Amino acid sequence: MAERSFAREVQDLKLGDGQEFRGEGILAITKALLQSGVGYVAGYQGAPISHLMDVLGDAQEILAELGVHFESSASEATAAATLAASVMYPIRGAVTFKSPVGTNVAADALANLASGGVKGGALIVVGEDYGEGSSIMQERSHAFAMKSQIWLLDPKPDLESIVKAVEDGFALSEASNTPVMLEVRIRACHVQGSFRTKANRPPPFSLRQALDSPRRDTDRIVLPPASYLHEKEKIEKRWPAAIQFIRERHLNETVPGDLDRIGIILQGGMYNGVLRALQGLGLADIWGTSRIPLHVLNVTYPLVPDELADFCAGKTAVLLVEEGQPDFIEQALHGILRRAGLATEILGKGLFPMAGEYTASVMSDGIGAFARRFVPDVLAPAIRAPNTPPVLDEQQAKALAKAVPARPPGFCVGCPERPIFAAMKLVERELGPHHVAADIGCHLFSILPPFNIGATTMGYGLGPASASAFNVKQGKRAIAIMGDGGFWHNGLTSGIGNAVFNKNDGVVLIVDNHYSAATGGQDIPSSRANSRSRSTHHAIAQAVRGIGATWVRQIDRTYDVGRLRDTLKEALTTPSDGPKIIVASSECMLNKQRRVKPLFAKAALEGERVVRQRFGVDEDICSGDHACIRLSGCPSLSIRHTSDPLKDDPVAAIDNSCVACGNCGEVADAAVLCPSFYRADIIHNPNRRDRVLAWLRTRAIGALQRWRERRRIAFA
Repeated sequence: MAERSFAREVQDLKLGDGQEFRGEGILAITKALLQSGVGYVAGYQGAPISHLMDVLGDAQEILAELGVHFESSASEATAAATLAASVMYPIRGAVTFKSPVGTNVAADALANLASGGVKGGALIVVGEDYGEGSSIMQERSHAFAMKSQIWLLDPKPDLESIVKAVEDGFALSEASNTPVMLEVRIRACHVQGSFRTKANRPPPFSLRQALDSPRRDTDRIVLPPASYLHEKEKIEKRWPAAIQFIRERHLNETVPGDLDRIGIILQGGMYNGVLRALQGLGLADIWGTSRIPLHVLNVTYPLVPDELADFCAGKTAVLLVEEGQPDFIEQALHGILRRAGLATEILGKGLFPMAGEYTASVMSDGIGAFARRFVPDVLAPAIRAPNTPPVLDEQQAKALAKAVPARPPGFCVGCPERPIFAAMKLVERELGPHHVAADIGCHLFSILPPFNIGATTMGYGLGPASASAFNVKQGKRAIAIMGDGGFWHNGLTSGIGNAVFNKNDGVVLIVDNHYSAATGGQDIPSSRANSRSRSTHHAIAQAVRGIGATWVRQIDRTYDVGRLRDTLKEALTTPSDGPKIIVASSECMLNKQRRVKPLFAKAALEGERVVRQRFGVDEDICSGDHACIRLSGCPSLSIRHTSDPLKDDPVAAIDNSCVACGNCGEVADAAVLCPSFYRADIIHNPNRRDRVLAWLRTRAIGALQRWRERRRIAFA
């Protein structure tokens, strides 16, 4: 069950010549693929590109009508390997995944693809996850493009430019026999806008034709001596062909300006930010007219030396806006200008920070400093003054940072992974701390309070592999954690297979929440949902037994904290050889609520009797110890002051966000804390029996409350 449905929006993919398309960047990319005659699309979900996979999944009927094959791949490497269909045949293919992690996973396939080259257009759409909104290591796709010589497009973040980049990307790939990478940042994926559409095109050469008439060319296979010739071909043929295509098709853009003694060279993805900063300085308007000439690099690799030299010629200084580090473009630009004999001063990673996202304030500061230095006379007096201190340096902001605690990411309300780590804390109380190898996914939140579990994380599905060095078979056993998404992505072979082969003595805890929850709730082989186009219901426990594991325990309800605690304790103490594998399963609560809430609301609206559960805390029984909060950390658990004068501490309380998972009560029971938790049933559309019972209960409870009030000790 994907994070959201695009069933309505995908109907716009049918628009024909000259019609207006309105929507977000992800949908525009999909429409551009269909307009370009793509033959097949594959990919792996991951922010910020997840919704592209969801759109393609919802558009399968439209794709089938055009003869376009779509596949949700097992990993980024699987997706990249499908581009092999464009090596021998003139078929346009596209793949998509999150970058840089997805690019790293796909490195083997992409390097082989780039070495041998392609005959059909091969487009790699990467969601550039860089900056303040990122959840991964801060790296750029630019380095990978340079390493494997894959051309890199970085279009302006508007729908017309993105659609043109897709079409140009296929054409550039075919003109230079080289795969092309299309980089779209977080904001470009979700930018709203419009463009004039073209009619969708079936692939001119289909996959069926390729199967009916197979072709082979050993010169395209990466094997000596052909592999030595590939490098020569890259430099002597493909690179010049790409430069010529970029120049002739004017893929990069130059915006003229009257302040032509200076200029700005920028990555296409930075265009909106640059224009906004210039507007704030009074040097541009909202329509894209700039007083400072701009050279927009919609293709950031390869650079076109002649274009850059022509732009810089006659200018005193040029500012380069290049987000991220290292400063690849800036270094190349210095070399280009020196070889061209130009003395234009280049500024970049001095006015701008070396690393980090170029937010609106960073962009304003950098471009403002450049303008104040070289064209102060055209700035308004108020703008000409030195910059005010950054907001975060102001005393009020510093005081606020001290008073307000940091808000790190955490588990959702009712998350079935929360009780797993509560059980681990209870075992730790008995057996002491163990080395815990964490993994990518929602379960990585366990490294933060209140659980503070996990020492390392090395990649998606690599939790068990990262604990391999601790296979010393003496002392405490290491614990490795892995999610079901990571298990099917990479963990079955690199984690479980490796542990079985090397007779690893550690414990592997596989968190099975029925979906690839961290990437948006997409189905995976072990999903319990039925799918028309995919095969599901493949149990993880069966898979690990099939690869040779013998000590396997399946827990079908993670909220049973006591059973989890006992099973984990057994795994850490049993004399059995080989890896000890625990599969802890419960449906992702976020996806469950997305599925259940609409059905509940519909039934209630139609007058059906439906029951909603929620939990509460009896403040008379609660001791105010708050161990339940420390062992649960659920956002619905809070505290409140009590009217009982004999209690100094506030009592626990549960707010209305409770989804009645029962974890707080289970933790309290397993940890032998207190019986203060209770469950309430909220009945919608009650029947006569419900009303009579409610009346009787209300009368009885009221009588008891009045009796208690009469016996309560009163204080003045």
